[in-house]
Amino acid sequence: MGLRDDLDRFREVGEERREDLSEFIQYGDLSGGNRNDIQIPIKIVSLPGFEYDQRDQGGVGQGDGDTPDVGQPVGQPQPQPGDGDDDEEGEPGEEGGEHEYYEMDPEEFAQELDEELGLDLEPKGKRVIEEKEGPYTDLTRSGPDSTLDFERMFKEGLKRKLTMDFDEEFVREVCKVEGITPREVFEWARGENLPVSMAWIEDAHAEAADDRGTWTSIEDVEENVERETIHEQIRRDGIKHVPFRREDERYRYPEIIEEKEKNVVVVNIRDVSGSMREKKRELVERTFTPLDWYLTGKYDNAEFVYIAHDADAWKVEREEFFGIRSGGGTRISSAYELARELLEEYPWSDWNRYVFAAGDSENSSNDTEEGVIPLMESIPANLHAYVETQPSGNAINATHAEELERHFGDGDDVAVAYVNSEEDVTDAIYRILSTEAGDSDE
Repeated sequence: MGLRDDLDRFREVGEERREDLSEFIQYGDLSGGNRNDIQIPIKIVSLPGFEYDQRDQGGVGQGDGDTPDVGQPVGQPQPQPGDGDDDEEGEPGEEGGEHEYYEMDPEEFAQELDEELGLDLEPKGKRVIEEKEGPYTDLTRSGPDSTLDFERMFKEGLKRKLTMDFDEEFVREVCKVEGITPREVFEWARGENLPVSMAWIEDAHAEAADDRGTWTSIEDVEENVERETIHEQIRRDGIKHVPFRREDERYRYPEIIEEKEKNVVVVNIRDVSGSMREKKRELVERTFTPLDWYLTGKYDNAEFVYIAHDADAWKVEREEFFGIRSGGGTRISSAYELARELLEEYPWSDWNRYVFAAGDSENSSNDTEEGVIPLMESIPANLHAYVETQPSGNAINATHAEELERHFGDGDDVAVAYVNSEEDVTDAIYRILSTEAGDSDE
């Protein structure tokens, strides 16, 4: 029962871990993590340990002095005065410990998030870093004898035998029909789809000269002589000869496999105008940070570009991306203009690209239709995403997200998500990543 209980506990902890991951994304402190070392406050399973059998009250192995107490785990020293005695002040378990936190690398975070959200994103490799020989699956007409595909050659010869062989004895009987000429035998054979040459018939006709008149007609032969198919002949006599030809020869050579590095550049765009107050900024960070972690774990090489904008746009470092705020107006297209310029360093032929933007959907008049949408369409990317953060509900002039949805519809490379509170974060992440997961082809 002990091992079964431990296995059940492992399963429970795995479920709790995924629940804690989702809760952490929604409510936890994301500022302490970086893309290479993610600390998540989740429970750690206690591994089972050996203990002395409590029924054993003595015997071999019971020494003096350092004799363990009954039931004490192996390797654990006996309690000493002052080590947790009743006269110690404080309640047990009041202080937290490092065991309450679990350090994930990005690959594990991505795997856990896939399981939590039911995702199956397969990153694309674009840049070829190595070419190597794979299995011998390709064929050529020449090569060393050791690579000759004999099985294929045998099958080709066997197919030829089945196609070209015929019941020679039956044709020889037809040559014994009274008054029949070689031409008449040949015409009959062609009508029967027999692959026989005129030269062969002339020889068979000459050999049957002494027996000519055995049959009165071909119909007489067909009524009295049983014709045997090539399959029946093979079953009876086996295969004595397979007619191989030079064109049947094929030589195996290895398939050349391109090893591709999975590179990704992620452009994070954030509205920092005066309307983006603290709660909106927090929701942007709560959505973008797990996305950064996830893509770092999925790709071999991940690079990140951060763009802040009000009416103008400028490149910033991650440390200031989520906290910066200005008092200016809003022109979202300025950020996409800068993104298009910066992405020139990351050619679409070599890099996977994600362009994530977030704000409260407020934008200057006509900028979404006339500026942002044409720019999004001009920037090749695996996925464009816009995250609207409106904690108090939609403002009257917050129409950017809706305009994007109307224009792009259910496209497989554009996602729009709405985050009004922490509870919406995991749904938004799923909306974004599942849109990309559904488009696995180049």
